[in-house]
Amino acid sequence: MSRREQLENLLAAEPRDPFLRYGLAMCCASDGETGLAQDHFRQLLADHPDYVAGYFQLAQLLARLGESEQARPLLTFGIAVAVRTGDSHAAREMGEFLATL
Repeated sequence: MSRREQLENLLAAEPRDPFLRYGLAMCCASDGETGLAQDHFRQLLADHPDYVAGYFQLAQLLARLGESEQARPLLTFGIAVAVRTGDSHAAREMGEFLATL
């Protein structure tokens, strides 16, 4: 059974687990399943709006796909979430990435 299949099975049992959803999104992205990866990142952020890494990874994926216009507001919002939750490192990284778009 592949890592992705394992994550899918685990997520079926625990559909709101943020670590499983994030892991599956990352796995889909690395497999080239960018649409599915976006769906999983968006579900992650809908269920867990303080999951800072989700904003950064989704924005990076969108930027790689040439969707910088979608990535910018996502990064701006993610930076605000990172600041609010005390994750200054993530806020700085997202700010630096935003400046490159």
